[in-house]
This record gives sequence, structure tokens and C-alpha cells, in this order.
Amino acid sequence: MDTTRRGLLLSGLALTGGVALGAPALLGQTKPRVVVIGGGAGGATAARYIAKDSNGAIAVTLVEENEVYQTCFHSNLYVGGFKSFDDISHRYDALAKNHGVTLARARATAIDREKKEVVLSTGARLPYDRLVVSPGIDLKYDSVPGWSKEAEEAMPHGWKPGRQTRLIREKLDAVPDGGLIVMIAPPNPYRCPPGPYERASMFAHALKKAGKTAARIVILDPKESFSKQGTFQAAWEQHYGTMIEWLGPKIHDGIKSVDPKTGTVVTGFETYRNAAFVNVIPAQMAGEIARSAGLAPAGGYCAIEAASMRSTVDPNIYVLGDACIAGDMPKSAFSANSQAKVAAMTIRGELAGARTFPARYTNTCWSLVETDDTIKVGGRYEAKDGKITAIDTFVSKPGETAELRKENQAENVGWYAGITADMFG
Repeated sequence: MDTTRRGLLLSGLALTGGVALGAPALLGQTKPRVVVIGGGAGGATAARYIAKDSNGAIAVTLVEENEVYQTCFHSNLYVGGFKSFDDISHRYDALAKNHGVTLARARATAIDREKKEVVLSTGARLPYDRLVVSPGIDLKYDSVPGWSKEAEEAMPHGWKPGRQTRLIREKLDAVPDGGLIVMIAPPNPYRCPPGPYERASMFAHALKKAGKTAARIVILDPKESFSKQGTFQAAWEQHYGTMIEWLGPKIHDGIKSVDPKTGTVVTGFETYRNAAFVNVIPAQMAGEIARSAGLAPAGGYCAIEAASMRSTVDPNIYVLGDACIAGDMPKSAFSANSQAKVAAMTIRGELAGARTFPARYTNTCWSLVETDDTIKVGGRYEAKDGKITAIDTFVSKPGETAELRKENQAENVGWYAGITADMFG
């Protein structure tokens, strides 16, 4: 990605980092080559750590079509009015400037596993010795009857950053006092398990702050339970009274259909008509580039080796973050960042002879429920019996002190600053 606007132009690609794509092969460069697909919490971290810790011994190229990355993590804080859109927007300049990562601002359209090349939307092909695939998730648009790609403007999901994040905020701001918001939560597994419920909290916070306390939020969930459920529900009652109502599948009896034109949601139990805002968060799967390369079954996620994040399908490929099957680890930015460091260590060991150590993974997910009231869940993980297994976990409990919840929020803010610096250098 040419975020410095001083890159060379080759085969229609904007390039930075001081090396033109294709130059290593043309000039007989002997450095091993790593290509990373996807510039999120997994991909950007992996690119940075492989380049930084190999001290230039490995040539690293990051393939990312977006010039600016908006984080899905903390996007709920934008929705709730705690952050600006600029606060969750980040550039890739420092990866090239400080760490020598070559940035290819293009979309990866195919992986030629036999030739060990990544095909870009420009037609260029990038050879690799190791490939890191971190494409995030794609949405299953047919998982909610009546909803579709074309309907995501009328009934936004907000589960991918950018326009959808802004649209969620716009729809929320337009809800009148007494209006109804219907959220359709996703089935497991999906990106950010506490995310829908933090979002509902931010809906209620923004409505309450605007004096719209007669508005109502109904969550229709296909799951029997959800992450931090007891703690969320106790906090909802404390801060918002009856504004938020959660209904599990035994109560609503399934989503039968939605009508984006009329704002209608039909369940087996009740029909919700003329909703002011319907937030559909559908079922999810690994990003298309991973599926088309045969790294995941159709509509599924990618299997990996627990000790390294290496694909079980191809020993030259590593899969990180939301796209992989990570055992007990949830699909979160913290998880992806942790997985990226294990993969980077393994790749440096293979290509540069660096020391390696047993894989250790960590995760924490913070959820802001109301101003200075943040709850969290997390754990430590190791590779055991071929699976990433939790060895220690924790979760916030109802009835914790206001001081502790405020400390949690301070951790949350500090973590965001830390992980974005870790990703983008």
C-alpha cells in the first residue's frame, strides 16, 4: 500500500518499503520471502514481527487493499459516542518506514499453492516461501431468511469496518423516542463473542443520553446463552431498566423472515413491525481467499496446527485470527495478535534459524456497558492434544465494585493503544 505516496508504480501496484514487487526474483535476491494477506490484528502483527525480529533477513510483503484500516474492535465505542471515527482509523505507513515491510495495496484474488504464488487484483503474482493468511470473516448472507447483500444498507450488520460502522451509528441516531431496535444475533462461531451485547449496551447508552428512554432494544438470539451473559444482564437492569430485552431460541422460536422494506421481523413467536432499526448480524465463515485456496471447507473455517498456527492443509501456509479454528480461543483481535506472534516466531525459526519456544497464547475481551462500567473475559492457552486449550480463564461477575469496573475500562483503553501500536509499528 502506498500510504507514503512516494512509492514506485509497477504492474499497476502502489508500492512502498523501498523494494519493488518482483525485484527479488529479477535481481537474484536470496532472502526468503514471506507474503502476508490481510492487514488486521493478525496480518499486520505477523508482518511487523517477522520483519522486525528477523533484522531484515526475511523479505516481508503485506497485501492489503485498504489504505486506512478501521478496527472492528472498539467500533462499538464509536457507536456509543465514546470515540470518534478517526480514533478507530489507522494507517500502514510505519510498517514500511520503520520495519521495511513492502506494502502491496491490492486485493489477493487467488493463491497458487503449487507454484507458491499469490495472485493480486492487478494481475501481479507474488512468490513466497511462507504465506500468512489472515483475511478475517465473510458473511453468510443467506443465513437470515429475507436478508441479503442488497439488504445490508437497510438492515446493516456492522460486522465489517468502514461504511457499515458509520451506518450503524446513523441508524441509531435516527431512532425516535419510543422506537424499536431489533438485533438479530449470530450463531456460533463468530467474530467477537461479546460484541453484539456490548453493542446493545452502547445502543441503550446513546438512547438514554439523548433522552430517548422509551426506546426498546430486543435481541433475538439463536444461541441458548452468550458470553458474559449474567454479568451483562445484571448491568443492563442496573443502568437501563427494561430498555434491553434478550430472547433465546426457546422463546422466539426462530427467525422466520425479515422484510428490509418495512422493517418487519417475523419469528415463530411474535412479529415485530415497523422497527426503527433492524441490526442483522448473520452467520459467518472464513474470508473468501482462504476458502478458494482450499484451506477451509465451503462455508467453514481453516484448521490449523495448535503449536504453530500452520494450516493442516499446506505446510507452507499459516492461518490467523477470525478465519481459523483456534480451539478454545475466541475470534478476537487480542487472539489474532497473540496467534500472529506464535506464527511469526515459527516462521523466523524455519527461514532464519531463529530460536523458537513452545506456543503460548492469551486473550482478553473487554465490553463497555455504561460509562466507566466495563466487564471482561479472557484466559491463557496452550497447545494440548492437537488443540489450542484453555489452561486458565476468568470472567467478570455481577456485583463487582464501581472502582473495579472503572479499572477495567482503563485497561481497555490502554490495551487498544497498545495493540494498535503493536500492529502498525
